[in-house]
Amino acid sequence: MFKLVPRDEKYFELFSEMGGHLKTGANLLKKLFADFERRQDYAHEIKLVEHQCDELTHTIVRKLNQSFITPIDREDIYALAGGLDDVLDLIDSAANGVVVFSIDKPTDYAKQLTEIILRATEELGKAVAELGRNSKALKHCIEIHSMENEADVVYRQAQAQLFSNPTDPFYVIKWKDLYAMLEKCVDKCEDVANIIESIVLKNA
Repeated sequence: MFKLVPRDEKYFELFSEMGGHLKTGANLLKKLFADFERRQDYAHEIKLVEHQCDELTHTIVRKLNQSFITPIDREDIYALAGGLDDVLDLIDSAANGVVVFSIDKPTDYAKQLTEIILRATEELGKAVAELGRNSKALKHCIEIHSMENEADVVYRQAQAQLFSNPTDPFYVIKWKDLYAMLEKCVDKCEDVANIIESIVLKNA
């Protein structure tokens, strides 16, 4: 159990709310690649969710600046809020990349990566929800590490296929960058999982 005296549940509530936004954004990203005709609509919806997550980050920082005693170390609160916000920023960047790069159709590899992103954000949400209660958050972090490995495999396969018989250099450049954006989303989820693991272990 966490040894936190006094407790301030508001921080954990805000983190859980951010986790919910991450899942929403990832689900919209998956839908974007599944329902590609409406990709601009989904990209716009993701941008709105990203703004909501930004507001929560600002709320946490303001609260932190006004708090004399915090339930966990201040640097951990900053790191976790920033990390969660970064995940949604990357999801937004990937969605925006589809529009800016004028991608005309999705690939199976991109769809696989968005599925992994969604599962990773779901595990992040569960891990964050367990913060301040017990160490069950760690099992969700372990799942995220496994998913990061899975995403690496898909990313390498996508890169290999992309460069196996390049005929259109612009196609290669656009997809190379987009695959990197998608893979980086999962990498950032793992970074946040590492932050959560550190918080749990420090407060055990």
